[in-house]
Amino acid sequence: MTALFLTMLVLFVLSYKQFQDKQADLGRANEELRVQLKEKEKLDEIKEALKRLENPKYFVYNEAFKRYELNFEVLFQPGKYELPIASRQPLIETGRFLLQQMNSLKDDGIQYLVVIEGRAAMNPNYPLEHPENADYQAIRQLSYNRALAVIYLWSEAGIKFPSNIEVIPAGSGYRGAGRYTGYAQEQRNKRFIIQIQPKIGSLNSISTKP
Repeated sequence: MTALFLTMLVLFVLSYKQFQDKQADLGRANEELRVQLKEKEKLDEIKEALKRLENPKYFVYNEAFKRYELNFEVLFQPGKYELPIASRQPLIETGRFLLQQMNSLKDDGIQYLVVIEGRAAMNPNYPLEHPENADYQAIRQLSYNRALAVIYLWSEAGIKFPSNIEVIPAGSGYRGAGRYTGYAQEQRNKRFIIQIQPKIGSLNSISTKP
């Protein structure tokens, strides 16, 4: 009888332990789902906010490259990074519009990266692997300086982004995703693009809040 009682007691303890483990697993799974739901809600909110960039006066959405682009071309002279005079005022207005839209996002701890990526055009008269089209440091520096030119222009115009928005210059040279290709289109890469994305770390940091 004592042995049977001990057996039943052991089975009860094991069952109770398994029940507690399952409860803990369900709790963790529920918390993970709650976090994922908050992340999705926040990402949906950010996407909706960024859709306001689609103002035909400033930005249009490029479906092929899945990004917003300027609705006017800023094409640099070969080997130069000085902004064309005709493009400066439109760029200032675009910067002010961008600042206005970014300020409209809720200040809930999310930080954003605004990447100004300068680019350079290859010589379409040579194959991609030709030394003439080698992605040397000078080419990367040229494209980086093109991005800096935009940031300096905005700074001179008094366009200052809030502390939760980090504006970063970058230079992709002859590389980078979503380039124009083909003999007739290659020259359109003497430009820069603007990319906006939330910092994943700051997004995660608010996801665990109740």
